[in-house]
Amino acid sequence: MTNTIKELLAAEEKAIGLFKAIENRKLIVAGKSEKQLNNEVFELAEELYSIKKYWHKRIIRAGSNTLLPYRNNPPNHIIQKEDILFFDFGPVFEKWEADIGRTYVLGNDESRLKLQKDVEEAWKEGLAFYLQHKEHLTGADFYAYSQKLADKYGWEYGNIHCGHLIGNFPHERISGEEVNNYIHPDNHQKMSEKNKRGNERHWILEIHFIDREKQIGGFFEQLLIEK
Repeated sequence: MTNTIKELLAAEEKAIGLFKAIENRKLIVAGKSEKQLNNEVFELAEELYSIKKYWHKRIIRAGSNTLLPYRNNPPNHIIQKEDILFFDFGPVFEKWEADIGRTYVLGNDESRLKLQKDVEEAWKEGLAFYLQHKEHLTGADFYAYSQKLADKYGWEYGNIHCGHLIGNFPHERISGEEVNNYIHPDNHQKMSEKNKRGNERHWILEIHFIDREKQIGGFFEQLLIEK
């Protein structure tokens, strides 16, 4: 295992620890706005890890806002008693980035609970597929596979890509329409190709399943690395 992978995994473990602390402190409750909960999580991250820097905007989406991918900026939603919500956080630990997404459900609605479970199970399937085919897999191939996963689980895929590069801070630029930095249907480059410095590239897989009729979405993301 290279030093880069060790550092990325260490950053990810700390980010996972943040999510566990969110759960343990029971911060996710009805009546709060997405913005209020976001601020509380920011304060908790600073308290636990002295984190003040994030390489992308911190996202908490609830209710119908969970249909929308990262680039959207929907109105602030008040969390309801039977809501589904997801988090997408990219904290920077020293110079290493993490990017973690998780889904939570309030109440006992079966479809929401199924969606929460499905996005995590689909992510695990995606990791296994990637590890098996990574030498020849293109971004377009992997995006097509993610769409098939959504069909398999009975959902629609909710974004125009299903992941991106990640590295040490500052993040390798993935701005604009540079599709080779995304797991995107127009990215026909092998994901195993080295970067411009000849180093291995590392990827984040995002699973975002939605149901437009029920106005719900679920999200799970993590490093595409075998632990």
